[in-house]
Amino acid sequence: MSDESDIRALIESWAGAVHTGELGGVLADHSDNIVMFDVPPPHEGVRGIDAYRETWPPFFVWQREGATFTILELDVTAGDDVAFAWALLRCGTPNDPPEQRLRLTIGLRKERGRWVVTHEHHSFAAVEDEL
Repeated sequence: MSDESDIRALIESWAGAVHTGELGGVLADHSDNIVMFDVPPPHEGVRGIDAYRETWPPFFVWQREGATFTILELDVTAGDDVAFAWALLRCGTPNDPPEQRLRLTIGLRKERGRWVVTHEHHSFAAVEDEL
């Protein structure tokens, strides 16, 4: 497999774990020094795998109320030891606008021959009415 396909499989596996609420799968392949900027606070982001771990249980509770988390589009670019990917996801409840998309950017580094996620950024586009 190529680096791009390895990374695609890693991200698809992560998204599947998010969708099913499987915390171990969400944390797999993430650096101990992960930095994540997410939609909910804290707006300065979370740093470290322990802080990253703590962000997921509230999301899983919300998701069990009928929300979805599905990759719609994914693009991967990989160098020898650094890579990034971006994706658009359906992340919302049936009451959310169907065109609403979560934007995801992931930074990865190859460590000891395997890709690990070192950075995640999740965001939604600002709605014009909110500006």
